[in-house]
Amino acid sequence: MGTRRHDPDRRSRIIDAALDVIAEVGVAGASHRAIADRADVPLGSMTYHFNGMDDLLREAFMRFAATGIARFETALRAATGRDQARAAVVDLIHGDTSTANRDLILTFELYTLAARKPAFRDITRNWMAASRHELERHFTPDEARRVDALIEGLSIHRALDLEPPDRHFTEDTMSLTLTD
Repeated sequence: MGTRRHDPDRRSRIIDAALDVIAEVGVAGASHRAIADRADVPLGSMTYHFNGMDDLLREAFMRFAATGIARFETALRAATGRDQARAAVVDLIHGDTSTANRDLILTFELYTLAARKPAFRDITRNWMAASRHELERHFTPDEARRVDALIEGLSIHRALDLEPPDRHFTEDTMSLTLTD
């Protein structure tokens, strides 16, 4: 009988690997084998830890959403007043470019999955609700909804536009979006 390897982080590593694979090849290209290889775990670990690909995808996207929510909460909770909250929103839009493309791809993959499979919509709805909750610390509910949509739209344009909006454009757009 072989020795059993103690690997308490295996499940978590699989989830992280799933996000990496999805960022590279999309949900449609992600397979148990590719994810197991990336996580450096035996293929059998996939079915031991998850009840199929949808279970793994749900766990991976829940982790991804939680990370996004935490980043949002940190930025907005540090703001004291509307002006700092506006600046925090601009910083969120123009933040870390090293992870921006990966995060945008994962966001699109999650949105596509949620559009096709209702079971994934709760992840996106919870993320939107958490974002709006943090925005409502500084803005009215109507403003929070507008700013939330602005963040999504400008993030897409920053990632895909040949001439992406700069900070000044974003600051001006925030001013037009919010009433004082």
